[in-house]
Amino acid sequence: MDSDSGNAARTESERKSDLELVVARSFAAPVGIVFAAWTQPDLLRLWWVPKSCGITFIACETDARTGGTYKFVFSHPASEAPMTFFGRYIEATPHSRLVWTNEEGVEGAVTTVTFAAQDGQTRVVMNDTYTSAQALEEAVASGSTSGFAESFAQLDDLLRDLGPGFEGV
Repeated sequence: MDSDSGNAARTESERKSDLELVVARSFAAPVGIVFAAWTQPDLLRLWWVPKSCGITFIACETDARTGGTYKFVFSHPASEAPMTFFGRYIEATPHSRLVWTNEEGVEGAVTTVTFAAQDGQTRVVMNDTYTSAQALEEAVASGSTSGFAESFAQLDDLLRDLGPGFEGV
């Protein structure tokens, strides 16, 4: 498993099979607040993209309910055209589970995220399941899976800033 170096909260990343990548981390925040950070556009924009990438959110739309859709549009200084990621929520169970499709590519993945209260924290486990070993290899080669540790560290910072009194859940 890969993890953040020197970080008290570690992001664990492991290839479980030729089709599956699992990323996990515990956050010192209640489940409802962590879930809100994954489903509310104003919060997602603050942590989803690793700052070191130079990518900027242009638009963030989420309808985080079963059957709802999402659309993320990014700009990158090295590209003239914006990058768009989109899909639909297969399942959205408040405070415990999100499952969505990643439909921007020919061989899109399905992402499942679980949220569980554990020892006063929230354990988040994100599982990306690809349609083929080649699709997972291409995701890894493109760098699209390498920013999880930084993004999750940014989420940790956001949760700390929001504090336990956050009312957005």
